[in-house]
Amino acid sequence: MIFDIIKEPFFGVSSIAFCAVLCFYVITCFQWFSYKASRVLFHFTRPLWHLVFVIIPLVLYYTSGNWFFIYFYFAYLPSVILWHKKLDKKLVFTARIKRFFAFFGVAVLSLNLFNYLKFENFSKDMISPIIISLIISHFFEKFMAFKYKKQAKNRLDENKNLQIILITASYGKTSIKNFLFALLKDDFNVHKTPRSVNTLVGIIKDINENISQKTQIYIAEAGARQSGDIAEISTFLNQQIVVVGEIGAQHIEYFKTLENIRATKLEALQTNRLKMAFLHSSTQKNESENIKIYDKNLSDIVATLDGLNFTLDNMPYFSPLLGKFNAFNLACCIEVAKFLGVDNDRIKSRLLGLENVEHRLVKMQANGKIIIDDSFNGNFAGMSQSYELVGQYRGRKVLVTPGIVEASVELNERLSRVIDEIFDMLIITSPLNAQALLKHIKNAQIVILKDKNKMQEILIEHTKTGDLVLFSNDAPSFM
Repeated sequence: MIFDIIKEPFFGVSSIAFCAVLCFYVITCFQWFSYKASRVLFHFTRPLWHLVFVIIPLVLYYTSGNWFFIYFYFAYLPSVILWHKKLDKKLVFTARIKRFFAFFGVAVLSLNLFNYLKFENFSKDMISPIIISLIISHFFEKFMAFKYKKQAKNRLDENKNLQIILITASYGKTSIKNFLFALLKDDFNVHKTPRSVNTLVGIIKDINENISQKTQIYIAEAGARQSGDIAEISTFLNQQIVVVGEIGAQHIEYFKTLENIRATKLEALQTNRLKMAFLHSSTQKNESENIKIYDKNLSDIVATLDGLNFTLDNMPYFSPLLGKFNAFNLACCIEVAKFLGVDNDRIKSRLLGLENVEHRLVKMQANGKIIIDDSFNGNFAGMSQSYELVGQYRGRKVLVTPGIVEASVELNERLSRVIDEIFDMLIITSPLNAQALLKHIKNAQIVILKDKNKMQEILIEHTKTGDLVLFSNDAPSFM
């Protein structure tokens, strides 16, 4: 009798709980992939997760009746909790996510209220509340973006003397941005986009929060996942100075061809206020009155574990930065600083104080080992150059890497050849490229890391005093 009284509320509340857990999984995936439904549905790197956490549970919910809730409470819910606990990139409860869950709550309550008014049981529709919430959230965020975009544009227009520098590249954007900021900050009131913010939404937010009438130079980083992304940012900023760094096969799965990548990056030139553009030779553009190929006169690059020497326009330079590729990043920054009137002696002095960008060839000592953190370096050119740099070390060399993320199998197979020539041990941290990385490994000892939470234990077990350990690139656990 008592069970008959409570069973309907129990099963109803449990259904709502199941819907909420499904919603939590879905919105986590959407946040990872910038709220792009096509990427979550068609470019998801762990499709088995969709099967385990969405498809199978829904099939069981609609076919097994009330027996489903034994599975829900004793299998599904614990598995989702464990899954989330092991993620290295958990759901971040931003203002957008909080608004989304508010929309979801209203959708669930509305559907159940509608059923109640029809004298029916709790709603068994697990899909509609999530889809409705995603659609409402999408259009609400579009409205908010339009509002904030207009506000940011007004802020830019009010600062008549503001010079805007737009930086884009297949890789190295953040390093160029940070190095250029260091060369300019003592002569100008300069602001740069924070961290790796490189989307129009992120730039708009940054402008509204940080650009003032006192700002003289704004350095903005621009990234892209599809054609038109850079053009959208360029049209909005209408920058006077453009930097297009090296073009490579990063994100080739989205662009399909290198030429599509090149054309997208060169959308940065779509501005009617262009004073000067500094382009890498890989852009395949010719020099002109307002276009300079910044690595044309770069030579004599010598990279060691102590720093970097190079010659630019017949002038020698030194920086304690690690990595041959940083000579190209610095060449670009030097050319821009000179264009803005910074004296060459000041530039040389400031180069001496530069530090590698966080997670980009940062060298440290720990327990008698040399640790080099290059976990934000994710392209073939940069990674292979860092391996050549490490190759100068005479002791035992250990590589920790997932390979090149969002790149072709061929590139990862090429990388495996370089790895085998240099390293004594390879620790693979993701199954994403494991097969390609193992293709040409004949000399290096191989360790497969199945759980990134066990990283410290694996390093303690497999490394020793005197080793050099290089963390090369990183892949979040959903990759």
